[in-house]
Amino acid sequence: MILTNMERCHVPQVAALEKRCFCDPWSEGSIASELENPLSRWLVALEGEQVLGYVGSQTVLDESDMMNLAVDPAFRRRGIARALVCALIEQLRKMGSRCLTLEVRASNESAQALYACLGFVQVGRRKNYYLNPREDALILRKEWEK
Repeated sequence: MILTNMERCHVPQVAALEKRCFCDPWSEGSIASELENPLSRWLVALEGEQVLGYVGSQTVLDESDMMNLAVDPAFRRRGIARALVCALIEQLRKMGSRCLTLEVRASNESAQALYACLGFVQVGRRKNYYLNPREDALILRKEWEK
C-alpha cells in the first residue's frame, strides 16, 4: 500500500467510495474542487491504481479540520484508516498546523476507538449534526507542538 496526495485521476474512485461509505456523499465535482483549494490536503491509500481509502482536510491559519475519511469496506480492519490519519497529521504538522478537529457519528464506536488510540479527545457535541439518519456528532480534537 502506498499513501500519496490525491490527484485528479483518483477523484472518480474517491467519489465512488463516498457513495459506498456515506448516506450523504460528496459529489465528484465537490471532491475535484478540493484539489484547487489551497486550504485543502487530501491523501489516498493505493494498491496499484486502486484507491483503498482517502482522507481530506482543510487548514485555516494553524488549525485543521478533517473533512472526510473512508476506507473501502472490503479493505477495512487492515490499518489503512490509521495510516491515512497519521500521514495527514504528519503533513499538517510540517505545514505549521497545531491541531486537527473532526466530527464523528455518536454511534460510530469503531471510528471513535481509532481516534482515541491516536490521541483525539472529545471537546464537544453537535446535536442532530447528521441528517440521514439524524444523529449527534462528537467533536474530537488532537493537538501537537508545531
